[in-house]
Amino acid sequence: MSLEEKINTDIKTAMLAKDQGKLDAVRGIKAALLLLKSSGKPVTEDDEIKTMQKMVKQRQEAADIYATQNRKDLADVELQQIEVIQAYLPAQMTEADIKAALQQIITQVGATSPADMGKVMGLATKQFSGKADGKVVSGLVKEMLHPL
Repeated sequence: MSLEEKINTDIKTAMLAKDQGKLDAVRGIKAALLLLKSSGKPVTEDDEIKTMQKMVKQRQEAADIYATQNRKDLADVELQQIEVIQAYLPAQMTEADIKAALQQIITQVGATSPADMGKVMGLATKQFSGKADGKVVSGLVKEMLHPL
């Protein structure tokens, strides 16, 4: 079943269950995917994943802003939508898995100092696409390349 079919099925399910929070989040995903398809280029699974990751990031930023403004009610709505969207994304790698893979990349590239971070991040970004947050990867690369 394609992502689009799964989204349509989940919209119907949420409507029947009268789950407005999930319905709003799934409709948001569908709207984003339709916008992506309207560009005229063929849409790959990677494009769909990137679009949904962008949606999660936007909602997280909004939730953070609402939290700083003491609007817990609005922050909770954003956080609920994040949970729904993340259900459609591939499982994220653990920090230990990321570190192990980064160590292999560092060895492969021959990186020895923070100046080699660009080389490592170039390969890491391709390898971890959709599986790990770029900020986490970047922080771990800095930590691993930083001289003691």
